[in-house]
Amino acid sequence: MFCVYVLQNIKGKYYVGMSGKHPCIRVQEHIHHKSKWTKDKGPWQLIHWEEFLNKCDAWKRERQIKSYKGGRAFKKLLEGSHSLV
Repeated sequence: MFCVYVLQNIKGKYYVGMSGKHPCIRVQEHIHHKSKWTKDKGPWQLIHWEEFLNKCDAWKRERQIKSYKGGRAFKKLLEGSHSLV
């Protein structure tokens, strides 16, 4: 299984990522500074995630979400999401 996930920090900034790990494990890695992109920008909270059977589909979805990050489509995606951690 692969997942695409969205994190939010206390400043309201978002991070969209993809992983072969469960999103709860991956968010802990972000919180504990195991990612150079999110290091020193947290704390992070998992606010949305989706599961995929293969890496290719997950990668395509990550690219799609990143393409409309911050826009109306991104806000609509997050409307139905609740804090997961």
